Amino acid sequence: MKKAYLLLEDGWSAEGIAVGAEGKFIGEIVFHTALTGYPEIFTDPSYWGQILVMTLPHIGNYGTATEEWQHERPMIRGLVARHISSFFSRAGKALGIPEYLRMHGVPAIAGIDTRALVRHVRTGGAQNALLTTDPPAPEDRELLRQQPSMQGLELASQVSTAHPYFVGDTGGIRIAVWDFGVKRAIIDHLVQRSAYVGVFPAHFPWEEVKRFEPAGILLSNGPGDPAAMDYAISTVKVLVGTGLPILGICLGHQLLSLALGVPTYKLLYGHRGSNHPVKHLPTGRLFITSQNHGFAIDKQALEAQSDLVLSHINLNDHTVEGFFHKYLPIQGVQYHPEASPGPHDSHVVFDEFIKQVQARLRARV
Repeated sequence: MKKAYLLLEDGWSAEGIAVGAEGKFIGEIVFHTALTGYPEIFTDPSYWGQILVMTLPHIGNYGTATEEWQHERPMIRGLVARHISSFFSRAGKALGIPEYLRMHGVPAIAGIDTRALVRHVRTGGAQNALLTTDPPAPEDRELLRQQPSMQGLELASQVSTAHPYFVGDTGGIRIAVWDFGVKRAIIDHLVQRSAYVGVFPAHFPWEEVKRFEPAGILLSNGPGDPAAMDYAISTVKVLVGTGLPILGICLGHQLLSLALGVPTYKLLYGHRGSNHPVKHLPTGRLFITSQNHGFAIDKQALEAQSDLVLSHINLNDHTVEGFFHKYLPIQGVQYHPEASPGPHDSHVVFDEFIKQVQARLRARV
């Protein structure tokens, strides 16, 4: 068996078994606590530039198939797991995880103590790491030190669609999606609610999208630091002025807050899992949510805004999970209402958004 090596920026290191592609790869190391749904996780564009640690000790036992993918290829920079199965039990044209990773040039390391690694990341924070199939060399440490932090990186334009595309029944409600790294399940949820969805590149200006004549706007999830996306923040400020209903999800939620004057900051190790408890403050209702983000919006700054209302909080650390505008049909959620993977508690977010769009259409008649 070929060996693989994992080195963290702060000096932590481990030796294991190479499972995926060979070579030397660098990315921010983060961890995910879900027990199932690894195909959806691996293909989530929000993981672009990151080496992912799965806390579940054993993954791969059901392979992966196209219907689960959130993007056409894996988005993770690398994978770390205790054990990655080479065998799986599943009918159809599924692929095993080692084969799938090698096919797309993604490295993986198995056979290390992921519990110790996750405890280390929780204490020291997400940081750059090097995953390599070559024996570590002294220059690798210097290479790691030279890598930029995730804070300040603009990555959305690297995963956004290059050209607009359209999905759904042309007679449906027109929803424009700004693609900062949109998951397929988000688009599917809109189409299931009879929407005709136009998906537009991250840098696309409102003047171009306006020709689509959208009745509502969705700002998608995606990777990187939202504060580094000046182009997107400027666009969202214009969108707020249109009066159209706007829903921001994850990165889209953060961009919406920045456009409205609420700053963001980097979390120590982020929220990545499918069992995060979130409280909806207006009703007291609790949701178990799917999450994947390394940045959050400033709670004190949000509450200081007279026209914005804090609507959701994370019950683990009391960070902001959602807000809405008092006078405009604007709302943002930090969690992923589409889940994929995860519980279906939050699908209602899409229902509420579509109702807002329909109400505005009726008001215009």
